[in-house]
Amino acid sequence: MNIGVIGGTGQLGKAIARRLAAAGHAVTIGSRSIQTAQAVAAEISASGGATYADAASDKDVVIVAVPFAAQAEALATIRDTVGDGIVVDTTVPLVPPKVMRVQLPEAGSAAMTARALLGPEVRLVSAFHNVAAHRLITDEPVDCDVLVFGDEVDARNTVIGLVEDMKMRGLSGGALANSAAAEALTSVLIYMNKTYGADGAGIRFTALATKPAT
Repeated sequence: MNIGVIGGTGQLGKAIARRLAAAGHAVTIGSRSIQTAQAVAAEISASGGATYADAASDKDVVIVAVPFAAQAEALATIRDTVGDGIVVDTTVPLVPPKVMRVQLPEAGSAAMTARALLGPEVRLVSAFHNVAAHRLITDEPVDCDVLVFGDEVDARNTVIGLVEDMKMRGLSGGALANSAAAEALTSVLIYMNKTYGADGAGIRFTALATKPAT
């Protein structure tokens, strides 16, 4: 697939882009600095580097991996260029310095904030909230599930397929509004990392059938 990663020079964006490129997808790194984007693209064998808008143009999937404080700006920049592409928002509403405390935004979640910013016509999915970037950037297995949320089943399933290409298990978490649960869990995981001395705690669901029930 042809994929743009907005914020692809950050820790999570770079890790996602590296795994997708390794799986054979054509990945464009999007950054506010083209030079930085091109350098990261060369480092991880991605297709190239570009501005946010150019990285989002004519893509099958556009993954937004920026901090919550930069979400609105990034989405405004790509809104008119994504077309029919699926936008995957990874944003978690962490509010420093109290990142171990759940602080969901007024809209209910970062995903619903993204929905309001992008409008109803954009194919929006949210995912990758509970994956430690420093583990994802390696070639080692990542011992956690990735919950994927969205109101369009086909778009959700496409992203679950990408997760599996990245050698992880992707699971449907249901409607986009359900993203609030995974976003809130990120603060809980940060707390657990500190409290229990973990190095990138994740979540794993048990007793699930191989395929979703129909």
